[in-house]
Amino acid sequence: MIGKHYLACAFISVAMVAGCSNDQSQGDVIATVGDEAITDTQFDAYLKFKNVPADNSARRDKELENYLQREALAAAIAQQEQMDEALIEAEVREFRKQALLSRYFDTYLAEQVTEQAIKNYYNSHIDEFTEEKAHLAHILLRTNPKMSDNEKKAQLNKSHEAYSKLQSGADFAEVAEQYSEDTVSAKRGGDLGWVKQGAIDANFTAQAFKLDAGEYSEPMATTFGYHIVKQLEAPKKINEPYENVKGKIRHILRQAAKEAEYERLQALVKVETK
Repeated sequence: MIGKHYLACAFISVAMVAGCSNDQSQGDVIATVGDEAITDTQFDAYLKFKNVPADNSARRDKELENYLQREALAAAIAQQEQMDEALIEAEVREFRKQALLSRYFDTYLAEQVTEQAIKNYYNSHIDEFTEEKAHLAHILLRTNPKMSDNEKKAQLNKSHEAYSKLQSGADFAEVAEQYSEDTVSAKRGGDLGWVKQGAIDANFTAQAFKLDAGEYSEPMATTFGYHIVKQLEAPKKINEPYENVKGKIRHILRQAAKEAEYERLQALVKVETK
């Protein structure tokens, strides 16, 4: 048995549009569903609700088919199910309010939170998007909890073997290519790019930031295994690129604008409970 709440929802999208244009004396009849006449005025309101361009005839024809199918579905359900009309009307009113709020705020926020507004925020809050980073390279011998003690010891020995080669004057990039199990960075000689404090592993960056430029560490244990890290360039303040944080800023501005406008609108209407 289909739940009555589910059945009520079948009427809502059609009822919302019909409510905006329910005088069938206005407009020409373009179809009938059972005994119900469908006018072009009703359908035009539906197209506006769906944001269908008036000159898109192919889309218009498809939407007419969908609209009539939904009308037919609602009529068929009404014939075989005893619907709670008060419940349907209450849900339609609620959906209308939600649609009004959604459309209003979509338009309002699009006008308020422009590309220029986002750029202005970025430029005036640049400290929020600035972090200290160091240019690092590494050699990683991986371990995981499933490894036996002997397997972990073998990885530690490999890391010491790599370290010994570095101590003997071998090029860090060449040793990284030979030993590192981070295959992506190994192809770049272990180069990780600019890394912020705390990234990858707390112990990893803590040791890396203590090094001097050009210096490398002894093998150390991290959550990923055994690392040797080299500081290629000393830590410095680096601004996060605008494109990387644009989405975050947009969200911040939209939330602030929505809350402010919501409060403004609420202040326009006096609400009393009795």
